[in-house]
Amino acid sequence: RYEPTWGSLDARPLPAWFDEAKFGIFIHWGVFSVPSFGSEWFWWYWQKEKREPYVKFMEANYPPGFSYEDFGPLFTAEFFDPNQWADILKASGAKYVVLTSKHHEGFTLWGSKYSWNWNAVDVGPKRDLVAELATSVRNRTDLHFGLYHSLFEWFNPFFLEDATNVFKTRKFPTSKSLPELYEIVTKYQPEIIWSDGSGNAPDTYWNSTGFLAWLYNDSPVRDTVVTNDRWGVGSVCTHGGFYTCSDRYNPGHLLPHKWENCMTIDKRSWGYRRNAQLDDYLTTEDLVKQLVETVSCGGNLLMNIGPTHDGRIAVIFEERLRQMGAWLKVNGEAIYGTKPWRAQNDTVTPEVWYTFSPKEGKVNAIFLNWPVSGILDLGEPRAKPGETQV
Repeated sequence: RYEPTWGSLDARPLPAWFDEAKFGIFIHWGVFSVPSFGSEWFWWYWQKEKREPYVKFMEANYPPGFSYEDFGPLFTAEFFDPNQWADILKASGAKYVVLTSKHHEGFTLWGSKYSWNWNAVDVGPKRDLVAELATSVRNRTDLHFGLYHSLFEWFNPFFLEDATNVFKTRKFPTSKSLPELYEIVTKYQPEIIWSDGSGNAPDTYWNSTGFLAWLYNDSPVRDTVVTNDRWGVGSVCTHGGFYTCSDRYNPGHLLPHKWENCMTIDKRSWGYRRNAQLDDYLTTEDLVKQLVETVSCGGNLLMNIGPTHDGRIAVIFEERLRQMGAWLKVNGEAIYGTKPWRAQNDTVTPEVWYTFSPKEGKVNAIFLNWPVSGILDLGEPRAKPGETQV
């Protein structure tokens, strides 16, 4: 059994499926998908930082006195078809999906009894979006289902009170954040808990080690669940399951601990933006490059899409996902289930990355540029005449 200490929790071996999976899809969906302007941090930038583009956007398009909460009923999801989403996710070649069950705005995509009247069952779609997607993913694909959950909430009065008390009081985690975590694990049995948003509070305020000890010892997913490293100030890149270190983290060299590169197809935002331009989206070539570099250095790629307020995966996102799937259909044996090789990239030819397939005992060289001469020079492999097969 694991003790509620980092020493004990960090000693837990990461379930093997996660390292073998290599590629997952992140989905940022919530009330921020209604204004779908600027960023999923819309509420904060508009109300707290009062950034000019956000203030002007509201003044130009909404009546005076319109509050962020008024966006809630407009989050309608009328086109949300979880079976269609599951089919697109499957076609991407991803092996897991992580849905934002609750972002920093505090709105839960399930009917949480700890988020009264600020959840998708009471307001907006009047549907349990988490349950619907979980069911479709499990019925139609072999993807592992995971949930993102924000520890803190920007404007929750209990959180603000605790913050004023320099986190000496713990009203918010005991009445809201922790009960929600237990609720989603018990109800939906996610195999990834992707925590985020420390709110500048330490892990002791969040009782992260207490929750993780329960998760690893007694929860319904204790044997298969994986967690990340965002459990309070000081835990990032140090404690937890796999390390995320920072958004869009791609070190370009081998790390001694399992890590994940979470990044977005839309370079500027995690949530959907109606005003995005074509060149704001990474090309399939860009995305393949990210995947190959990440996997050869021992990481997983978690690639984000932002659906619309009415529940659509925009066609450009769908196209990128299907293109990734097409590439993986051909080249997946050099990605799935591989281990990092002794060299990550080539010394002679740039943009060549290596992976190793332990079962077959073979080295995979993935080149991102077609050699103009028609000859690919590889400096790293040491070929033995009569033994080496290419």
